[in-house]
Amino acid sequence: MRIEDLRLAYKTLLSTKDGQIILEDLQARYHINGSTFSQDPNETAYREGQRTVVLFLLSMLQEPKTREDIVET
Repeated sequence: MRIEDLRLAYKTLLSTKDGQIILEDLQARYHINGSTFSQDPNETAYREGQRTVVLFLLSMLQEPKTREDIVET
């Protein structure tokens, strides 16, 4: 499967009303807007793994950056 087709499948699923409800729940549940820190480094790694999955889902809803979108500083 091409990445473009996969990205379209994510968008189709997650752009629905139910998809938006699920994304909002995952963001609240898995530390998107909060800290993943814990005194236990294994717990921190676990939480960061959860967060990374949600970030991936969100990234699949974005248009990929093109060369022209990247600005050199």
